[in-house]
Amino acid sequence: MKAVHFGAGNIGRGFVGLLLHEGGYEVVFSDVADALVDAINAVDSYIVHEAGPGGTDHVVTGFRAVNSKTDPDAVADEVASADVVTTAVGPTVLRFVAPTIVAGLERRSPDAAPLQVMACENAIGATDTLREEIEKAAGADAERLLARAVFANTAVDRIVPGQPADGGVDVTVEPYFEWAIESGAFGGDLPRIPGAHFVEDLAPFIERKLFTVNTGHAATAYFGARAGIERISDALADPDIAARVSATLEETSAVLVAEHGLDPADLAEYRATILDRFRNPALVDTVRRVGRQPLRKISRHERFIGPAAMAAERGLPTIALVGAVTAALEFEDAEDEQAVELQSLLRTEDALALTERATGLDPEHPLFPAVRDAVESRQTALRSA
Repeated sequence: MKAVHFGAGNIGRGFVGLLLHEGGYEVVFSDVADALVDAINAVDSYIVHEAGPGGTDHVVTGFRAVNSKTDPDAVADEVASADVVTTAVGPTVLRFVAPTIVAGLERRSPDAAPLQVMACENAIGATDTLREEIEKAAGADAERLLARAVFANTAVDRIVPGQPADGGVDVTVEPYFEWAIESGAFGGDLPRIPGAHFVEDLAPFIERKLFTVNTGHAATAYFGARAGIERISDALADPDIAARVSATLEETSAVLVAEHGLDPADLAEYRATILDRFRNPALVDTVRRVGRQPLRKISRHERFIGPAAMAAERGLPTIALVGAVTAALEFEDAEDEQAVELQSLLRTEDALALTERATGLDPEHPLFPAVRDAVESRQTALRSA
């Protein structure tokens, strides 16, 4: 069995690639980073080190890497003969992956078993997005080529912090992980992925993860950055920050109860588990890494505005979530393109226009006034600085 995984970064090697290896797949990593591809091909194995209580080391073998920038045909050939294709490239990069998958499907035998495609991204419906991009790239051949694949959305969760520069291709991760996969697309022929669980309805799992793990992680980063704290674990050691993050997640849990009927007691236990994971001192993670790309993180269907909008529409509290957005608006990092752009927009754009542009909220939406006020507050602070 063979799996092609797009995105050979830390998540690709330390999470998706590891589980595919443990499922018995030969793993072919596809990436555009020359040095990374060369480094992977220079070794016969790498170690995934789980840092923290209950952690262990896993040795990964049976892999290789192909440079999709310099040799896209080779990647297409690998896709043509693969059983599984996965991605961990970021939602905005899926459109660049799609043409290579189309080329692979074109070369794939019509008699072969359908290619099992799963996008493992921090986004709702990422595999649906990838399928749409494949359909666009295939053009008039879309119907014929899409018949050679099946597509399943997933919800993935594992904290993989920034790695040391001299760490090679080994990866340090947290012991906890979750990989939930839609089962319906496979017609009973499920991919072999140890530790993954297959569910009929993925929506509750995706939103529970996005609105708890991602919301909580980013909120910790932005409140921590405001306080001048470097590490995520140290930020949650601050009682005020811990209280703010907890309040934020209580609001998202209320949305999950209203939207999906999830059990409040189960959600309280889940929140506690998530916060304990963030407090793991063995996992050296920084507020700068977690806080990067703030424009994406305050966009319409992301971790703050998504649940806050749902809450406002139902008359549920949003004070803590808007407080987290306010902290996100203050995030500055000269090395992060979106952070620089956000601060520039705050200095130059009208509050109403910027709120609508950055959050995707309609001015008539019940959440809009509170977020606009947060934008205006940040603009006032910048003008007086």
